[in-house]
Amino acid sequence: MTRAIHRYAGLSAALLLLVLTLSGVALSVVPAWERLQAPATDEGGPSVAALATRVAENYPEVEQIRRAPSGLITAYYFVDGATGAVVIDPATGRGIADYDPSPALRWLKDLHRSLLLGDGGRMAAAAGALAMLALSVSGLLLLARRMGGWRRLFAPARGTLSARLHVEIGRLAMIGLIIAPATAIWMALGTFDILPQETANPPFPGRVSGEMGMSPAAMPALADIPVSDLRSLTFPYAGDATDVFTLTTDRGEGYIDRGTGLMLSWQDAGTWQKVNEFIYLLHTGQGAWAWGLILGLMVLGGPVLAITGAILWWVGRRARPALPGGTVPARRADTVVLVGSEGGSTWGFAATLTEGLMAHRHKVHVAPMSRFAPDSCRQAEQVIVLAATYGDGEAPASARGFIDRLAALKRPPAAKLAVLGFGDRQFPAYCAYAKQVAALAREKGWEMLLELDTVDRQSPQDFARWGRALGEALGHELELAHVPVQPRTHRLTLISRRDYGQEAQAPTAILRFALPRTGLLDRLRGRGWRRFKAGDLLGILPEGSAVARFYSLASSSRDGFVEICVRKHPHGLCSGQLFELGIGDEIEAFIRPNPEFRPARNRKPVILIGAGTGIGPLAGFARANRRRRPMHLYFGIRHPDSDFLYGREIADWQGQGRLSAVRLATSRSGQAAYVQDLLRADGAQLAGMIRNGAQILVCGGRDMAAGVAQALQEVLAPHGLEPALLKAEGRYLEDVY
Repeated sequence: MTRAIHRYAGLSAALLLLVLTLSGVALSVVPAWERLQAPATDEGGPSVAALATRVAENYPEVEQIRRAPSGLITAYYFVDGATGAVVIDPATGRGIADYDPSPALRWLKDLHRSLLLGDGGRMAAAAGALAMLALSVSGLLLLARRMGGWRRLFAPARGTLSARLHVEIGRLAMIGLIIAPATAIWMALGTFDILPQETANPPFPGRVSGEMGMSPAAMPALADIPVSDLRSLTFPYAGDATDVFTLTTDRGEGYIDRGTGLMLSWQDAGTWQKVNEFIYLLHTGQGAWAWGLILGLMVLGGPVLAITGAILWWVGRRARPALPGGTVPARRADTVVLVGSEGGSTWGFAATLTEGLMAHRHKVHVAPMSRFAPDSCRQAEQVIVLAATYGDGEAPASARGFIDRLAALKRPPAAKLAVLGFGDRQFPAYCAYAKQVAALAREKGWEMLLELDTVDRQSPQDFARWGRALGEALGHELELAHVPVQPRTHRLTLISRRDYGQEAQAPTAILRFALPRTGLLDRLRGRGWRRFKAGDLLGILPEGSAVARFYSLASSSRDGFVEICVRKHPHGLCSGQLFELGIGDEIEAFIRPNPEFRPARNRKPVILIGAGTGIGPLAGFARANRRRRPMHLYFGIRHPDSDFLYGREIADWQGQGRLSAVRLATSRSGQAAYVQDLLRADGAQLAGMIRNGAQILVCGGRDMAAGVAQALQEVLAPHGLEPALLKAEGRYLEDVY
């Protein structure tokens, strides 16, 4: 429901919101501009009595003095039967410029308040404000869910550039994007007399002195009121002994006898009036020019959020591929595939699975998890759930209500169940929603076709492995060769290689490729070789396969080359081909950004932990550490004589200050040790750095990463810290394989 409100409020009122937002941003500058135009005065300024006297001396036929919330003072007067208005210098009472409100400003205000259409336009503007409020509140709720709860609302954002911009700008602008429409709605309700109206007009005095001629300077009622409190002072008509001065201040309104200078009647501003005035200040910034500028900047985030939101929506739509033809209604299916996807990518895996099952003559029905209806699939022999996770274990977009329907089942379906979770191990709640589905199904007694399995970062290899297990359970082979849409590739030429690990029967190599040459036209069309950083991924398409293999980059585009570390795996198609490369040979490759794995942009220490080829991105971070930020490297190898990757460079980087300390663990030397052992030995030092804001980056195999996490859990627990909390804060990042 929240997503629907957010989506349709944005789509249905996009143009109206753009007009209201941009005109509001332009008007937010007005209070600051008026404040700059207002003559400088001492704090509090002169008294109203002194100001009125000075103005009256310079403009004998003055009718009214007004002070704007910005501090700008204007006087309105008659000269030879014609009206005039000037900006007043309060120190002298003289006019410094004619007061001539800008026609453009009046037009802009009318556009913002009523779309230049009168009362009908005011109603449309109010409707736009209501849509903006719904959009902002629903966006805030979605943001909290995306980040994993209110406590993690300001945790580091992850994902694509558009996703990160949407989150970051949303966090910065959300207060303004809620206050601006909420106050606009309040003011609109007041305009149409829906809210109670309260004024500070006191009863007009029944009796006055009838005397005239007293100078404002001598009036007791004006003597103690500073100009900073003034809103307006209306002078009585010349020659009318029954007329009075009308004084309006921040505190209320009253009438002053022109002959005695005494206050004849007074009424304080009521609570309702003060509330309305405060709402007006919040919306316009009048009287608080700095707030006006801040509000304008926050509201300016609205159009940017609209653009990034539209990009995310479009990407999500394009990410959902067409399912193969030949699927059947649920009542005729022997296999029901239910999909829970947030951005659409899980549907691609569902299409691959459906095609593979149909090739073995299965009758397949595919639907979102949100449409799960047990009664409609009674003939099914198996139900297969492909479920991504949103935020901190929340249901993804196409799985709303599935858990509630599952919990409401009085008895489980006869079909067997298989659950496959999709997620990213970088996140603490890895595949949490899929785990929740599997746990509740077991609780309900639903027979499992397969135990819960997971796919990390949309890995085709993980999916193929699970597909083979599913085929065995179904009694036939099932090869699921999922081919995600790949970016345009470029040819990279090998320019150098260094080989290691032969003695330890673990062939490893550092491969360096030249940057590809792309023409200006390609770059303008977005087809050029993109900029990259250490820790990003190099996707390589081996010959004979359409599925890319990914290797973490040990270099950045600033280095002028592409470098990776590769270990040769038995029967490994891609690694085998890479090891056959000679100088001058070429590969097809592309860059995939990996912003979730790189040092944060600050000066806090960084703890780099890796083993084997996991040194690749860590070496890239050290190489790029030109500002000599504190970096501490823990590196695990078999033996320093066989597989000490980057041994010479590491020594140089330490001498240059790019690495503050290096700890080497060798598992096949005289004193065998693993990186976990070094972490435990340096526990006190590590805990101190982490307590002071250090970041941890781990790269290597899953077993090594699990051992590191366990060692850090033991080291940090006495200090009230734990890896899970650091991961939630974005201070513990992993790139594991």
